[in-house]
Amino acid sequence: MAREINLVPDIKNEMLKAMKIRNYTLFACIVIAIASVVVSLVFWSIAAGQQAVADGKKKTLDTLSAKINSYSDLSEFITIRDQLGNLATISDSRMLLSRTFNILSAIIPRGADSISLSELTINLEEGTPLIKIEGQADARTAPFIDYNVLDSFKKSMKFMRYDYGEYVDKNGETIPSYCMIENAADGSTLYDSSKKDGSKYARGYYAYWLIDGDGCRPSLEEKEDENENEEDEEDVANTRIGSTTIVTIPQSNALSETEIKSYIGSYSSIEEYQGQRVVKVWRTPQYDDWYTSGDAESVSENDSNPHLTLDGAISNVPHFKSACTTYVGTESTKLGEKPTWKSVNDECKLVPNGDEGIVITDSRNGKDDESESLVLAFAAEITFETNFFAYKNKHMMAVAPTERVNVTDSYVQIQSLFAKRASDCSSDDVECQTNNAGGEQ
Repeated sequence: MAREINLVPDIKNEMLKAMKIRNYTLFACIVIAIASVVVSLVFWSIAAGQQAVADGKKKTLDTLSAKINSYSDLSEFITIRDQLGNLATISDSRMLLSRTFNILSAIIPRGADSISLSELTINLEEGTPLIKIEGQADARTAPFIDYNVLDSFKKSMKFMRYDYGEYVDKNGETIPSYCMIENAADGSTLYDSSKKDGSKYARGYYAYWLIDGDGCRPSLEEKEDENENEEDEEDVANTRIGSTTIVTIPQSNALSETEIKSYIGSYSSIEEYQGQRVVKVWRTPQYDDWYTSGDAESVSENDSNPHLTLDGAISNVPHFKSACTTYVGTESTKLGEKPTWKSVNDECKLVPNGDEGIVITDSRNGKDDESESLVLAFAAEITFETNFFAYKNKHMMAVAPTERVNVTDSYVQIQSLFAKRASDCSSDDVECQTNNAGGEQ
């Protein structure tokens, strides 16, 4: 039998293993060093390339900057650019002077107790709108106490309110202001004083919705179309007021009557107004027709009926969404009787300080230029709510305590508010001095 004898000592074996490990380590270090050099070269080339590109861009920018700075009208251009960027802010902060006539139509009493204006001064630049008026108070009928007319006029200021908001379709989407007609051709507010059979409420205020107008069907239009059509809405609306014809809104793709009925719901109907198809949208809720028990969240998508809950929530019908007025219903205790409704507007006060917001600066006896009757000539300063004149607040309406409302800047509507200034009484006018013709004042 052959036998093998290991003549290499153990220490020699350990040395050979150590040499192998050393060689492997040295080889790995060489490979890593070469790889590091390659990576460094790659990064250096990238950095050098980026620096070259940056230097090229800087050179281009320096050239363009020198060229731009050489323009003589540079400062004017920069000013215009800044102003264009602020157009939205400027537009929202501007004030509409024409709304003064909305106020006058609401606050000036007409009828037996009359106030006529002879001079009007408006200041919207001091932060708080201030209107100065000169006029004459005339009781016209017995007991002819003209001071009572002026006193009533002053005290009525704490009851004056305003209202604004937006018209929405039955899905709650805002209808652009330029799609709504709120005034008749003569400038008067669209109002229906009739009552439905069995109802104790007048149908009230309404507006016409130009259903075929471009961008006027918000739930059916794409968002980009809505943005393109949000133009100077109030100015467009004002050009319509007092005109004998309405402004023609560009027509979008006309829908069939069936398609429109599906969109507006079963309660609303299609009408024709001055040659255009319109839908009547009520600003005043139709309480008896819209009332439903339950809450708005319970309305089914397939339900075509309008809904008005006792807390004033309106859904499933085109309507006016007020920012000031809420509606509250109270169930009747008698079986079969419909709820009783009231409107609440505690926040939007036309004269924030009430009767303290009007200061009578002068009052004296005078003679009306036309009738020669004794009147009370006076001058007053009234401070109104700033929000009423703000352009950003749409569909603004001044509301008197008796709901005497007329939103128009048409001269046809406001000319009756003005009269020639009352003449001062002469020193020998016994009637004027004794107040006999005007009663004991």
